[in-house]
Amino acid sequence: MRRLVMTALAVATLATAAPARAAETVVPPSQAALVYSFAPLVKRVSPAVVNVYASRTVRQRVSPFMDDPFFRQFFGGGGFATRPRVQQSLGSGVIIDKSGVVVTNYHVIANADEVKVALADKRELAADIVMKDERMDLAVLRLKGGSGDFPTIAFADSDALAVGDLVLAIGDPFGVGQTVTSGIVSALARTQIGASDYQFYIQTDAAINPGNSGGALVDMEGRLVGINTAIYSRSGGSIGIGFAIPSNMVRVVVAAALTGKRVQLPWIGADFQQVTPDLAAGLGLDRARGALVASVADGSPAETAGLRAGDLVVSADTVDVDDPPSLNYRLVTKGIGSTVELGVIRGGRAEKATIALQAAPEVPPRDERVISIESPFAGATVVNLSPAVIADLGYKGRRSKGVLIEKIAEGSIAAGVGFQAGDVIVEVNGVPVDATRTLEDLARQRFDLWRLAIERDGRLIRSTIGG
Repeated sequence: MRRLVMTALAVATLATAAPARAAETVVPPSQAALVYSFAPLVKRVSPAVVNVYASRTVRQRVSPFMDDPFFRQFFGGGGFATRPRVQQSLGSGVIIDKSGVVVTNYHVIANADEVKVALADKRELAADIVMKDERMDLAVLRLKGGSGDFPTIAFADSDALAVGDLVLAIGDPFGVGQTVTSGIVSALARTQIGASDYQFYIQTDAAINPGNSGGALVDMEGRLVGINTAIYSRSGGSIGIGFAIPSNMVRVVVAAALTGKRVQLPWIGADFQQVTPDLAAGLGLDRARGALVASVADGSPAETAGLRAGDLVVSADTVDVDDPPSLNYRLVTKGIGSTVELGVIRGGRAEKATIALQAAPEVPPRDERVISIESPFAGATVVNLSPAVIADLGYKGRRSKGVLIEKIAEGSIAAGVGFQAGDVIVEVNGVPVDATRTLEDLARQRFDLWRLAIERDGRLIRSTIGG
């Protein structure tokens, strides 16, 4: 049976130098030493772990025939009644500030119209969404009402974790109520789990199940080391392979949210690629490791620091770098305005490159436009490509300039044509689309046929549709 990586959803900081560990961990010396209980620790931290209920109202067609393309072709979308239907999801969250600031996963509250939080003491409070960041799969909520003196869990330095450390996972799996499971840190720096370029997970064998998303992973001092987010499973239930977002990343997201901003991703102006076993052999490495510099932008911090295409980045501030996502994680948790010393292998020699981390430039200006003119693009929100847009929206194509579709309105002409968020519009009837204003001008024209060229996932797609 095919294995799946599943987000543990419902059934339906900035990092600083890692401090020395508080005490050296030891193997229990005797059988008697194994007689212990997590109860005092659980009693102290569990009040700060909450249940998160998210709901969204959607319109659903009363007639099932409208799901058939044949009937839609002849009868269109009009004249068929719809009725409201409430979609609900359940997850967990962690209170990290006495004023009622809660951290959970983005996928728990994505597209929610209403969010409620149930506390361990049985109170249920409404919550505002302060910030949600799909790139990091994190969201920050603020509780409304209550005493304003909520129980909290303090952050730990997740970089101080070691494989084998004991941890507890606390959440609400399958909606049965708050549940605590124990395990160890199975692995660190897992980066091949999801689609994000900033993934960097703690792996644990503490049972994590659907509904645990957004819950707490805590160490033996009761500090938050991670936010539980995903499981690796064949059946949908826990098989002992769970993943949590490190607290050092959570801390960065919360700090940005409380200042009313999204996380700004540091930009150094270099593109990196994965080192495969074949590449490793060609580079004379003993194993596949590091982030290979594919290109360096003119005038960028990377160029100023002397980084070149073909360099292999193997460390960041003396911490080993295994691949591009782990390098991105180090840059994000380091933060804009700081510097990072990269360990580089160039021509078989070890080099150093000190790079200043800055915000990605928005050149050309984003110039966001919603195309409302009747055309194949009606309902599309488009922006000009720039390093800032590429970083914000996670664009993975090959182009550095052009017009990117940021989002598509549900039920719009653009949605019917088949456009998708992330598409880059390259040409319309042979005219290069170099800016959002160019696309808007083209949309005003009347054509019998629209010959389109778009880039999707790095591939150029050409199609022709009637006017």
